[in-house]
Amino acid sequence: MDQLQIPRPEYPRPQFIRQSWLNLNGEWQFEMDPGKSGIARGLNQEEQKLSQSIIVPFCPESRLSGIGHTDFIPAVWYKRSFKLPEHWSGGHTLLHFGAVDYEAQVWVNGIHVGKHRGGYSSFSFNITQALREGDNVVTVYAEDDTRSGLQPRGKQSGSYHSQGCDYTRTTGIWQTVWLEHVPQTYIESCRFIPDPENSCLHVTAKLVGNTKNMQLRCNASLDGETAGQQSVNLSSMSVALTLPLSKVKLWSTDSPALYDLELELIQDANVIDSASSYFGLRSIQLDGMAFRINGKSVFQRLVLDQGFYPEGIYTAPTDDALKQDIEMSLALGFNGARLHEKMFEPRFLYWADKLGYLVWGEHANWGLDISTAASLAQFLPEWIEGVERDFNHPSLIGWCPFNETWDSSRGTRQDNDVLRVVYETTKAIDPTRPVIDTSGNFHVVTDIFDVHDYDQNPKTFRERYQPLAEKGEAWVSFSDRQSYNGQPYFVSEYGGIWWNPNQSDEKSWGYGDRPQSLEQFIERYDGLTSTLLENPNMFGFCYTQLYDVEQEVNGLYTYDRKPKFDVELIKAINSKKAAIED
Repeated sequence: MDQLQIPRPEYPRPQFIRQSWLNLNGEWQFEMDPGKSGIARGLNQEEQKLSQSIIVPFCPESRLSGIGHTDFIPAVWYKRSFKLPEHWSGGHTLLHFGAVDYEAQVWVNGIHVGKHRGGYSSFSFNITQALREGDNVVTVYAEDDTRSGLQPRGKQSGSYHSQGCDYTRTTGIWQTVWLEHVPQTYIESCRFIPDPENSCLHVTAKLVGNTKNMQLRCNASLDGETAGQQSVNLSSMSVALTLPLSKVKLWSTDSPALYDLELELIQDANVIDSASSYFGLRSIQLDGMAFRINGKSVFQRLVLDQGFYPEGIYTAPTDDALKQDIEMSLALGFNGARLHEKMFEPRFLYWADKLGYLVWGEHANWGLDISTAASLAQFLPEWIEGVERDFNHPSLIGWCPFNETWDSSRGTRQDNDVLRVVYETTKAIDPTRPVIDTSGNFHVVTDIFDVHDYDQNPKTFRERYQPLAEKGEAWVSFSDRQSYNGQPYFVSEYGGIWWNPNQSDEKSWGYGDRPQSLEQFIERYDGLTSTLLENPNMFGFCYTQLYDVEQEVNGLYTYDRKPKFDVELIKAINSKKAAIED
């Protein structure tokens, strides 16, 4: 397939760009393996052909993949050939996967090059030693069992049919696969901590190879003009530097200013390796009941975004579709989203950075039994990979590893130490952002106390939060299982108002009683939303949800992203000044 025709051709890692890369999306050989017997049958050998074809990066359940098989798929195989560009001589070749659901093994020319467990985080393997001149063959095997209780599945249905708030499953490759050429010594990753108070950026870099007599140089620019430069000598595989900035322009929802950043590895005045990046200069602080960005109380007008697409399921059909989802939300007066039960791809976060859109990072914990400490082995490594991957995005203003940690199917309760360990690990990796241990229930240790409330009656909804407004007394759902300790507070799921004038009730699902008219919907939406905006001790809300997903029809847009209501009317309600704002 011609490079200009391949699906999702854009660079998949926008915060760490190298010029020497090759997109492997497009047509691959494919085969389902219901008996998980492919290795025994030799499907991992390069000469073995697979029986079908598929369009990567779309999962086999999706229509865009060309397969469209929506039953449970225990295991899948992929295979394709590639030829390295002639100028990729010397150095290393890395094979990257945006995401493969769930447990993947990879071979190159029949040589096993690596294994990864986790359906949402990105990973890569150094395949240099397995390569040869001319054609090379990469083979991928993935196992997936959403019903095992041993893996996070998010909103993928554990039943044959999609039902309620669970939807069509995703198996195997669902994000871009790509090759990257790097020199013998190269910059592996960087971490940015913006420091607007001191007009600087703190940079930590990890390197691979022999760094003797080398320097790391950082060059920042803003709107095409030089904004700062700093170099540091290397003495180990990790280095830290502070980059002073001569021009200061803050990143905010109103003005999402981004600095360009060039990272260069220098030896004897020669550039050995380089990567292009960007950063936003902004601070985050919890101050009493307020959530402050750059010292200003910003009411978070959030919406729940599930990250599903009619044709691609977990995978947006185009990069522009990611951008358009954010633009649709902004058009309704929202300033951000909870990225719900799914680690969204880096390209979505890139557009959030560009458009000034606040997001909360969340894992797809549903489906994983966390009633024992053994679940940490399934959850924590992938969560750490996600936090480290997305750390540098200025739009990402908080972490929420778990959502609604209900009791297991056996009736056993969550292991509170699992939530505590994940919370503490997240804070250790990222001390710059607040962490919600589990959104809604059941809180153990959390920087912010949030609740989910789908009361459809604006009057009783307002009465519930009046004590918080008047006396700082918070309403606590499941008060026998969790307690409020004075943290900043918000309702992180509400509404979910059922409105589907074009579907029968038998084929749809929503929360509570359905309004009988469009006027009743708007009255209810206004009543619920105004309650939260007018509360002086509420720092934000999150409405369920941005768009319908399959049978769940409580979106403000349809599943194919058509507005269900007057956009300006919804925007006017969402844009009212909040009582907590400065």
